[in-house]
Order: sequence, then structure tokens, then C-alpha cells
Amino acid sequence: MSITRRGLGLGAAGLTLTARMRPARAAGQVVVGTWGGDYQDLQQTYVAAALLAPQGINVVYDTANDTVRKTKLMAERRLPHGSVDVQALTASGSYEMFQNGAIAALDIGRIPNAPHILPALRTAYAVPHIYTGRVILHNPKLIKAAPTSYADLWSPDNAGKVGVIDIQYQTTIESAAMIAGGSLSNYEPGKDKLLELKRLGVKVYPTNEAMAQALKNEEVGICIMWRARGVQWRNAGIPVEIVYPKEGVVLYISEQTIAKNARNQDSAYAYLNALLDPTAQAAFAKNFGYTPTVEGVTLPPEVEAQVSFPADVRKSFLVQDQAYLAKNDPQLQEWWNKVFKA
Repeated sequence: MSITRRGLGLGAAGLTLTARMRPARAAGQVVVGTWGGDYQDLQQTYVAAALLAPQGINVVYDTANDTVRKTKLMAERRLPHGSVDVQALTASGSYEMFQNGAIAALDIGRIPNAPHILPALRTAYAVPHIYTGRVILHNPKLIKAAPTSYADLWSPDNAGKVGVIDIQYQTTIESAAMIAGGSLSNYEPGKDKLLELKRLGVKVYPTNEAMAQALKNEEVGICIMWRARGVQWRNAGIPVEIVYPKEGVVLYISEQTIAKNARNQDSAYAYLNALLDPTAQAAFAKNFGYTPTVEGVTLPPEVEAQVSFPADVRKSFLVQDQAYLAKNDPQLQEWWNKVFKA
């Protein structure tokens, strides 16, 4: 489904930074579940230390992948209080946890920055922190014909040069489905298509970081990836070019949510509000390559050029079918592990 008709209004990234009200002082502690790595480091520097510490709020991190943290949320959901207040999840993870009663519907009145969220990214249960789109990365030295479509990963000329990422099994199957007669609501045709890629000598890497190293070492020359990662890697000297696939650009949205039984609700709401602060949003754009999710963020021209999307690309934006993913993720992961990787 195209989201352009929902009024994304991405041009607002160039608007003048405006002062915004911050919530009343909410002293205490907030426990935040997150993935760790650079993402956590940036949260600590630009959200916890810069915006919450002056309010007397101490941020403690519960670091693990989202599968582990979702399992904990589900296990604790009937307790009076859970061990984590805020959870960072993908858009599909947030939807799944809300449908299962593990996270709360948000009281938007307690998030003063919430009215500035881009309309297409709003939900009743999560704050969209950062977003980007799925693209194709390629090394022109190894991939002579610049790709235009996901189908180019299947070109015999690129056999043995294609890499995929284990933790991105969902989006990899989805991308294959998009060129094999499937859709964002039907990934099944992508399975046979990926088995074709397997026969062509595809290489599977465990993490995004492992893929970056493989591109740097020229073990592979082409992959499917989030544009923000491509920006980071290119800035780090990895020789990749970014291509928007003609099938459309599917959005990745990193969201943050409040556990239904959060112990420290005031601090949790203060944390979500700080994530949307223009200074924090600008810092994530500059240091992480992701696009702000709120209007009114002023970015240096060189940063805006890297994180904003051209108007014609915005028209091709697609959003995942969260209901389909929530229902089918277990069988998709099982197929990936037991068939594709076998």
C-alpha cells in the first residue's frame, strides 16, 4: 500500500527548529529495552544524558535482540509490574505486542512532542523514533550493470556476489515475493525464488555488521539493506552505491513503546517525549543516517541530502502489512532456518 496519500509531508525536515514544551518534571528511573550497539550509545548521549538527566531521570538499559525482549514482555504481561518500562521494537514487533496485550495504548496528551509526528507514522500504541527505506546496495567494481530491481540480485552475472542477512529473513523473503508474483500480504512466492538464489551461490551473513565487513572486503558486491545503513557504510569508506528498487521502497520504522504494566510511567512518557525532541532527532539523522519522524527538524544541508528522500521516491513508499507479519512470522522464520539455510 502506498502511503503518499496519507500525507507523509517529508519536506518538513527542512523547517525551522522550533522550541517545544517539555513535560513536567518526572524524577526517577526508566528501564529501556533496546538492541544495544550504536543505537543504544546514541540514546544514552542525546536522549538520556542530554535531555533526561537534567530532569532527574536515570535511564537503565535492558539490552537484547527484540525476540528475547518480546518473550520477556509476554511472560511478564500479567504481573502487576514488569521489569522494563520502555521497549524499542520494529513496527511489526510493536503491532504484535499490542495485539497480545503486552504494551499500552499511549496517552498522547502526556507526550508534548507527539503532535509533530509525521501523520503516516502515527499509531495508537507506539512512538516512531526513526525511519528509513529498503534499498539495494552495490559495489560498482564488482557489479558492472547498476541494479534497478530486486530481480537483478538473481542475474547470472551476479552469481556468487550476492549476500543476505540472517536477522533480516522477513524483509529478504518479502523482497523476493515482490518480484515473484507475491505481495506485502503474501510472501509465499518468495520462498521458491530464494531457493533459486541459493542455487546461484548466495552468501548468508549473521548480522548487518557482518555484511558491512563482507562488502568492505569485497566478498560480496550486492545486497538488500536499509538506506540508513548504506549511508553509514559509505561514510565509513565502504565502496557502495545506493539504488531505489523499482518495485517500491518499503519503510523500516523503529518504534518505542510503553509496557502495559510499566513501573515508572511518568519517566517512560518523559523518555518517549525526549526521543521526539528536535535536537535528538537531528543527532540521530547526523550520526545514524535515519530520517526524522517529526516535523520541524533543522538539518545541515549535507545531512539532509543523505537522509531525505526525493519526491519521486516518496511516491513509491510502501508500508508492511503488520497483521500478515504477526500471523506468519513463525512459519517464515521456520522456513528460513530449516529450508533456506539448510
